[in-house]
Amino acid sequence: MQSGSERASSPRDDAIRLLARREYARAELAQRLAARAHSAEAIAACLDTLADEGLQSDTRFVESFVRSRIARGQGPLKVRAELERRGVERALIAAALAEAEREGEVDWFELAAATLARRYSQPDSTPRERARRERFLASRGFEFEQVRYALERCNAAE
Repeated sequence: MQSGSERASSPRDDAIRLLARREYARAELAQRLAARAHSAEAIAACLDTLADEGLQSDTRFVESFVRSRIARGQGPLKVRAELERRGVERALIAAALAEAEREGEVDWFELAAATLARRYSQPDSTPRERARRERFLASRGFEFEQVRYALERCNAAE
């Protein structure tokens, strides 16, 4: 019988359990495994093995993450910031965002307009209301030009 202080599971067991629920970035998975008191060497070896076996992939994680955030109506700035916070390489993030645009998965300008239209059905009538809508879109991670396009499109619809 093991005492409470001994680890009953290996880094691989813990990693597989985590990956069974959702995709994780390598850095994010490493943090979770470290929090479970696994050694840095064991974590690195485990993650290398999982990547070689195709069980963990930063590319797959980023593609999935970008798709989910597009579906939520989030802009490229917020998506990029969240991925960087999760420890994903900037080059991989840039490639995934560019790929989403190339493949026609997203037009950030249209997504900003659709996100604004879902939230507000009437055009803005005052400068204060316009500023409120600008803040809303900015908080969703849209760039200035995308915000401007969405506001013009929303006001032209009425």
